[in-house]
Amino acid sequence: MSLPLVRLFFAGLVPMAELLAQPPAPPVAPRIEHRETRHGNPVVDEYYWLRDKSNPRVMQYLEAENAYTGALTGDLKPFEDALYKEMLARIKQTDLSVPVRDTGYLYYNRTEEGKQYPIFCRRKGNLDAPEEVLLDPNELARQHKFVGIGAAVVSDDQNLCAYATDFTGYRQYSLYVKDFRSGRVLPDTYERVTSAAWAGDNQTLFLTTEDEVTKRSDKLWRHVLGTTDFELLYEEKDVLFNIGLHKTRDKKYLMLESESSDTSEVRYLRADSPKSAFAVFLPREKGHRYYLDHREGLFYIRTNKGATNFRVMTVAAGAAGSRSWKVFLAHNDDVLISGLDLFRNFAVSVEKSQALNRLRIHDFKTGAWTAIPFPDSIYAAFPGATPDYESKTYRYNYQSFITPPSVFDYDVQTGKSALLKEQEVLGGYDRSQYVCERQWVTARDGVKVPLSIVYKNDFRRDGKAPLLLYGYGAYRIGQQATFSSARFSLLDRGMAFAIAHVRGGDDLGEKWSQDGMLMKKKNSFLDFIDCAEYLIREQWTSKDRLVIEGGSAGGLLMGAVVNLRPDLFRAVHAAVPFLDVMNDMMDPSLPGTTTDYPEWGDPSDKAAYDYILSYSPYDNLKRGAYPAMLLTESLNDSQVAYWEAAKYVARLRTLKTDGRPLLLKMKLDPAGHGGASGRYDRIHDQAFEYAWMLSQVGITK
Repeated sequence: MSLPLVRLFFAGLVPMAELLAQPPAPPVAPRIEHRETRHGNPVVDEYYWLRDKSNPRVMQYLEAENAYTGALTGDLKPFEDALYKEMLARIKQTDLSVPVRDTGYLYYNRTEEGKQYPIFCRRKGNLDAPEEVLLDPNELARQHKFVGIGAAVVSDDQNLCAYATDFTGYRQYSLYVKDFRSGRVLPDTYERVTSAAWAGDNQTLFLTTEDEVTKRSDKLWRHVLGTTDFELLYEEKDVLFNIGLHKTRDKKYLMLESESSDTSEVRYLRADSPKSAFAVFLPREKGHRYYLDHREGLFYIRTNKGATNFRVMTVAAGAAGSRSWKVFLAHNDDVLISGLDLFRNFAVSVEKSQALNRLRIHDFKTGAWTAIPFPDSIYAAFPGATPDYESKTYRYNYQSFITPPSVFDYDVQTGKSALLKEQEVLGGYDRSQYVCERQWVTARDGVKVPLSIVYKNDFRRDGKAPLLLYGYGAYRIGQQATFSSARFSLLDRGMAFAIAHVRGGDDLGEKWSQDGMLMKKKNSFLDFIDCAEYLIREQWTSKDRLVIEGGSAGGLLMGAVVNLRPDLFRAVHAAVPFLDVMNDMMDPSLPGTTTDYPEWGDPSDKAAYDYILSYSPYDNLKRGAYPAMLLTESLNDSQVAYWEAAKYVARLRTLKTDGRPLLLKMKLDPAGHGGASGRYDRIHDQAFEYAWMLSQVGITK
């Protein structure tokens, strides 16, 4: 016993048992002034120093935060372990995906119990043929703690595969080429690859790469296998744009897309002429987004020109002038055309309406359009893998809050869907025990905001039940009512789960996203608050039983709503959260900053600067009581820098006046924006997060 502790004990100031039971003091980050002048005004950031990963004090601070989180959550370890076993018990660990047929081969992946990663395989002709293992990330994981697979494209003759790997979590991919015939990895490699596509000669590979500092995808290269030359074909100079490359399903063209948040431009090249130059289809025009595909001598253009929710036009290949365009699919104010899949005999319009996806089939022979019907009131439906241009069926994936992920083939001639596989949920899952529904919340400006909810059928709306409310609302990314077997660990303990489809995503079309970005960004935050108040008012839950969660741009949402209404929530989980918005948007050297200008605004403009500053979570922290908060992040995250969460926690510790926990859990081992790469590691992380969130509403077993 140390002398000061002895003195306290014998002085009778604090009983020994109580003193020993007191939680450790939270880490205190030093406050070091960093000064800048912005628009003529001085700005001081006392935690700017946390951006320097090479500074030993930064790592010491992050390790101290992890130790503090460990100390305050140590008593949850048995609960966390129980949740992990419970989640794992629902998963069929040894499993097989539905094979995809392409040019005489059946491609699939399989998982094996105890192994972190799926194994990628194929068989020739049918499933009775010998298996070829194409890529086994588990072998790579023998030498690396993190394994990420990026672009992976197979040559037309099915003999070669160009694939990219990342071993740090920073989404910095190295390209390799494997010859399936020999099993050898060829010496043709390249760094920082973002996309790739093969020419029709099965020897020429086109690839795009990113800038080594900003990570903006900006260069296009041509490489002939067996040579050492990588020829630079194009460099995107505009810092607002990223480029990406893909091949049309009919294998006739390569498409190079240059895209910002509000503008796009497409260059195309015939796949059988790899030595030719890419041609611009239509020069970029501010605010015009268009996407190009090809079928039977026609280019199909999905365009928002005079069509907010897009329409589809056609023009003969080689006759790009807009005067000769013809309407294939007209614009609809209530339906967003988010994609188009083209085959020889049919097309599929991938659409979104009322915060629900839908798939409509067009038969080129009859000219008829047919919508694929779905059974649930709220659901998620997505195109599956149908690489065969001559296919008579269309594969799609379907799931809902209560329907496990399912794979279907839709027969275009009969109009019927065949279920190929529904993901098995072990442990006797009974979907009739759960209910999902859609509510519509009237926001303060009169707009109706969709709210998707799932709960167990014995749930009582008496204001006493816990509820987890999730939100995102950015980058035109709508939220879907997807299935999660892990989520039943919440539902079975009486907690409901809801998604607030706030403005900023494309849930209700392009206007819905436009009304939640730039100078209208605050609509996202107010929508979320209005949804929370609705849930409380309608007795789905109460303030002391409401937990909220969001990640990345959804982490910004969490930080903003907590600053606006800290009284409204019991606890918050902010995952890889974008919290230091103002400081990061002022630094164009950071990954993603310049390409984010059309989403958040360019702070070199004073009006945009003032608006961003008015909601940036880090800048708007103030003295007062806050909900319990858990922030999770990865040191190697390339999307949202680790210091966003670290600076936020360091500053908030100096301002919060309550005794509720403020915890930072930083992954110091290789991990990325999506967290750990291995499936078992991800389940462990989710078990910890669920244990913490449940404990905040009094559930610990």
